[in-house]
Amino acid sequence: MRLESRKYLHDVQQAAGLIARFTAGKSLENYSGDPMLRAAVERQFEIVGEALAQLDRLDPATAGRISDCRRIVAFRNILIHGYADVDDRLVWDIVQSKVTSLTTEVAAMLGKD
Repeated sequence: MRLESRKYLHDVQQAAGLIARFTAGKSLENYSGDPMLRAAVERQFEIVGEALAQLDRLDPATAGRISDCRRIVAFRNILIHGYADVDDRLVWDIVQSKVTSLTTEVAAMLGKD
């Protein structure tokens, strides 16, 4: 794996880890009621999506090994360009259902190469 690809994967791993840390012990109600928490989580999702977009441009084969890579990039675009319409329930669902598996997947990729 290329060094630049590893850097982007490391960025994904770090941002996903921060999302998990920021949301640990929180509920949807906590998330919805805390603008600083929402901003922090959304920013980390933006980093994840941008890192994967850059990875896909640089190394499509490696990016293709990430489940839902294109959907993650599309979610980043929604956060950036459709910020006024972001649904807290959707973001929270992704936090709860996708972040752990993404972190595990990226850690495995970084550990193999």
